[in-house]
Amino acid sequence: MTPTGLEVSPFFTLVWWVTAIGIVVAAWSVVFLRDVLKAALALIGSFLGVAGMFVMLNAEFLAAIQVLLYAGAISILIIFAVLLTRDVFRGNPSNRFERLAFFLAGALMFFLTFVIIATPWGQLKDAQLSPEAQAGVAQVFSNTTPIIGQLLVQEYVLPFEVASVLLLAAILGAIVLVREE
Repeated sequence: MTPTGLEVSPFFTLVWWVTAIGIVVAAWSVVFLRDVLKAALALIGSFLGVAGMFVMLNAEFLAAIQVLLYAGAISILIIFAVLLTRDVFRGNPSNRFERLAFFLAGALMFFLTFVIIATPWGQLKDAQLSPEAQAGVAQVFSNTTPIIGQLLVQEYVLPFEVASVLLLAAILGAIVLVREE
């Protein structure tokens, strides 16, 4: 990715913060809404916000995959599952694990905050790369789609196929569960 100067503009910063706050609000809504259908719709909003972040990072391929798979297919699957369950309008009942889950989520948030603060983030920028390596990095970040495709059909073909077989098994299992009723 070659910087264009747009990344340091006040408008870009404003859009980034609005998107980030929108993602966090949508994620909190998913957790705290009692209506499952509204929580699923908030999850779609969170997925779309993440796709927006990918666009701002110049990762258009990942943004398109995020919209197609998560905001599209996975969200529709979740909404169908919610609508097929009984008593969808009653909401989620509270249970005894609510406080434990809140404590664990807080501990995870504290740990992630510590890791984010303690990590030196500018390592690639500060690295002393040879001109050939700099050209290779610029080529990779200029157009990521062919490189990701090449990795999926060459180096990572086995995990890619295993994931597709697992998704097929999940779909078949869902069809069997729905047909029994």
